[in-house]
Amino acid sequence: MKNIYYLFFIIPFFGLAQQKSISESLFTEYENYKESTITHRKFKHSDIKPLIDELRSENGFSITALGRSIQGRSISMVSIGNGATNVLLWSQMHGDESTATMAIFDIFNYLKKNKEILNNLSLHFIPMLNPDGAEVFKRRNAIGIDINRDALRLQSPESKILKAARDSLQADFGFNLHDQSSYYNAKRTNKPATISFLAPAYNYEKDINKTRGNAMKIIVQMNDIIQKYAPGQVGRYTDEFEPRAFGDNIQKWGTSTILIESGGYKDDPEKQFIRKLNFVSILGAIHSISTNNYENIPIKKYSEIPKNDRKLFDLKLTNVTIQYLGKNYTIDLGINTTNIESKENNSSYQIGFLREIGDLSTYYGYKNIDAENLIFKIGKTYPKILSNVDEIEKLNFDNLLRDGYTTLALDSIPEDLIFTKYPIKFIAVKDIVITRDNTIPKSPLQLGSRPTFLLTKNEELSYAIINGIVYDFSKQEN
Repeated sequence: MKNIYYLFFIIPFFGLAQQKSISESLFTEYENYKESTITHRKFKHSDIKPLIDELRSENGFSITALGRSIQGRSISMVSIGNGATNVLLWSQMHGDESTATMAIFDIFNYLKKNKEILNNLSLHFIPMLNPDGAEVFKRRNAIGIDINRDALRLQSPESKILKAARDSLQADFGFNLHDQSSYYNAKRTNKPATISFLAPAYNYEKDINKTRGNAMKIIVQMNDIIQKYAPGQVGRYTDEFEPRAFGDNIQKWGTSTILIESGGYKDDPEKQFIRKLNFVSILGAIHSISTNNYENIPIKKYSEIPKNDRKLFDLKLTNVTIQYLGKNYTIDLGINTTNIESKENNSSYQIGFLREIGDLSTYYGYKNIDAENLIFKIGKTYPKILSNVDEIEKLNFDNLLRDGYTTLALDSIPEDLIFTKYPIKFIAVKDIVITRDNTIPKSPLQLGSRPTFLLTKNEELSYAIINGIVYDFSKQEN
C-alpha cells in the first residue's frame, strides 16, 4: 500500500517537472525560432501577409480567410493540428498592441519543426484581428470602435469575425492577447508588470465554474514559467465583469479564456524580450493543455499572483529642493516619456512630460535619482542666436550645460530637424517670450510640461534634465 501511495502522489509533480524542462528548452533555443523579418513593434498588415501566405505550403498548416476589415484588409486564421481539443488564439484586437503577434510568428516557426505538441490539439491563430488599427498603430478600428467593447452589438466586421470563429470552433481554450502600459507594476513593488494575466469573470458575481477555473490553472502555470525569467514581474488584472468585453463573454460562452497583457521591461522599448516571454509561456500553456498537466494545479494559487497597479514612472526624482517666492520646498517629481514617430525620416524619438509633483513615496521609477541636497535651477537661454544648423556642430554642449545654458535659439528651425542627439533644447526666435515681473511668477514646474532644468549641489552641476531626458555630468552622457 505504501508503494502504491507514493506512485500515485508522484505523478502530478512529474508533470510539473516535465513542464519546467520544456519551458527551459524553449527559452534557451528561442533564437532558432524567432521570426527574423519582424524586428520592431510597428509592423503592418502588408508585413505579415507574406508570412501567412508562405504557411500555405507548410505541411500541416491551413489558412482560412475569415473576412475583411472595414478598410478591406484580409483577416486570416492559421490552423494546425487535428486533435479533439480546440484552442483559439487572437492578437492585435487593438492595433497598437503587437507584442503577442510577433510571438505568434515565432510559434509558427516552432510548430514547423515540433508537431508532437499537437498530439491532442487543434490550434487556431488569428494573428492580426484589427489590421486597420495596426496600419496607423492605434488602438481602435477604422471607424473608432474599440473592438474589445463590441462583443454584444457586433457593430464592426472584426467583431463579427472573432465571434464567428469562436462559435464555429466551439473552442475549449482561448488566449486573448494584448499589450498594456509600461507604467503598470506588480502591486506594492517597484517591479514592472511585464506580463499581466486575467481569467475574466463571466458574471457580476465573479463565480468560478470549471471553464473559468481551468483558465486560472493555466495562468498559474504560465506565471510559474515567467517567474523564472522575470521574477516578481507578473501582475493580475481586476476581475470586475465587463458585459461588453470579448474576454468576459467568451468565458461566458464556454471557452476557458486567458487574457495576457504585455507590459514593460527595462531597456526593452521594442518589447523583444517580452516577445520571448510570450513565446515561452504560451507554448508552455499549449503543452500543458495537450497533456492535461494543468488539471492538478490548485486554483487558489491564482489569487496569490499580485494585482496590477499603475505607479511607475520612466524617471523618478526624489528629495528635489525647489525655491519659490523666497522659500525652499522638498518635492518628488515623476516624469514619463512619449515615443514620437517621425514619418519624414522613418525614425522615432522621445519627449518627456512632467506627470506628477509631490510625495511620490508610494511610486517607483524605471530610473531613479535621489536628489537629496540638490537644488532645482532653471537653465538659461544661450545669448547668441544661431543662424543655421551647421553652427550647432561647432558647440561644446558639456561646456554649455556647465555654464547653465539649457536652451539654444535658432533664427528658424528647419522642417527636417525633427529631433537631435544633443543634450539641449532648441527653440525658434519667434517662440521666445519676453516676460516682465509685474505679477507673481508661476511655479517653474507645471504638470504636463516638458521638464527642462538643472540640479546643482554647492553651485556645481550634477544633472541636466532636458525635455525629460537625463544628462549626467559625472558621466558626460545622456
